[in-house]
Amino acid sequence: MAKKRTIRTIPQQRTPAREQDPQIRRTNFEEVALGYDDAEALLESQRCLLCPEPGCIAGCPVGIDIPGFIARIGEGDVRGAYDVLARANLLPAVCGRVCPQENQCEGVCLVGESLEPVAIGRLERFVGDRAIAEGFARRPYIEPNRFRIGIVGSGPAGMACAADMARAGCAVTVFEAFHLPGGVLRYGIPDFRLPNRVIDAEIAALQRLGVVFECNTLVGRLFTIEQMIDELGFHAVFVGTGAGYPTMLGIPGDQLNGVLSANELLTRCNLMRARDFPNVDTPLPLGRRVAVVGAGNTAMDAMRVCLRLGAEQVTCVYRRSPAECPARAEEVHHAEQEGVEFHWLTAPVAVLGDFGGGVRGLRCQRMMLGEPDSSGRARPVPVPDSEHELDVDLVVFAIGTNANPIIGQTSGLALNKRGYIAVDDDLATSIAGVYAGGDIVTGAATVIEAMGAGRHAARSMKAYLGLSDPSALRVPGDPSASLFGLTPDQRNFVRLRVA
Repeated sequence: MAKKRTIRTIPQQRTPAREQDPQIRRTNFEEVALGYDDAEALLESQRCLLCPEPGCIAGCPVGIDIPGFIARIGEGDVRGAYDVLARANLLPAVCGRVCPQENQCEGVCLVGESLEPVAIGRLERFVGDRAIAEGFARRPYIEPNRFRIGIVGSGPAGMACAADMARAGCAVTVFEAFHLPGGVLRYGIPDFRLPNRVIDAEIAALQRLGVVFECNTLVGRLFTIEQMIDELGFHAVFVGTGAGYPTMLGIPGDQLNGVLSANELLTRCNLMRARDFPNVDTPLPLGRRVAVVGAGNTAMDAMRVCLRLGAEQVTCVYRRSPAECPARAEEVHHAEQEGVEFHWLTAPVAVLGDFGGGVRGLRCQRMMLGEPDSSGRARPVPVPDSEHELDVDLVVFAIGTNANPIIGQTSGLALNKRGYIAVDDDLATSIAGVYAGGDIVTGAATVIEAMGAGRHAARSMKAYLGLSDPSALRVPGDPSASLFGLTPDQRNFVRLRVA
């Protein structure tokens, strides 16, 4: 019998992850974090206490059996670890890279109360990468039914919903406005954090399930949500278009050439390959001295992209202190290593133009922290007589996003006061048979939270269509409730004649 693990008996140090050298990686778009090898993953798996009542499962938005998959890594059964992961998470190689585990599963890890928490995200990536390399995912037997499902948006919410509906036997078509599927995973996250090969592998897995992707299809312009139900023959529709509409600060000069949103910068660079200009046709404004306004993960991506595009100086301008910075600590650390300068407690008040309509500088004001605002963070308060100028020729705003208005403008879907789609507890919208989830409902959230919404919507859609969902019928502590995937009230008796 295996000896019970305690804080004293497990490896005391978190297993480090290998990375590219900062001075080398700032010149390329290759992945920064290199991931665990077999020995490193085995060592880190031994730090898990395998808690009988694990808080990490509750800390995961989709409820992954975290001790279960880590235990299998410790046994050398990586395929078994993948099988455990895949019950709840369809994109482990993606989530292991980009999800903020420090605020979710790792944030409540019991080991973290005394030592550094178990590197759950790195272990998840290890299993996901092995699954891609060795083709663990296999197409299950699927009994087709008569239902056709339309998915609007191919980001994490749409992908998760599509997979569950395809496994239920439905014919699933995903409509994507861009020319390649993947949504924010592809256009919003640079290759050095999430390589396109990983996204392509996950898309291929969905295609093996029978999911069809229709790209270059802007729902709301080519056809509406109502037409999908009334004319195109879809029995149910899921809207997972995300919230990629950029927010600008509205200060003087933000209309000048040389001012753009982080979304535009990243989309041009990542999806449209502007970083390879002039070998591709997509241009991208380049600056020698760049100021990025904001300090979230998108801001970190924008700053690090600018460095790789050849900027001599990249500055982060953020009106609060490092303690309030919303980006992952790892992303801030990587940006600092690569040479980004941080101007904390600094707020822009105007973009300064030159005689040609371009940017010559950014006027800023020092801030100090006051009482907490509605977000719970300390409110920035201007310091009198503290205005100063930064010498920059490119300004990038990374201060948040909003719902794209196209869906709301072209359909009868009810919206909330912020312009996001209004849904009930089942993620049903105001149109019968139409469901929505992810950022288009909640505003900006994490990849795993969007996936959780997609799976939640899929369960509701199955119920709406009258499809049995065995996973939803299990009742803890009642084995009879999951007999053949049927609840007791669904079972009937048949009279048989014995020959």
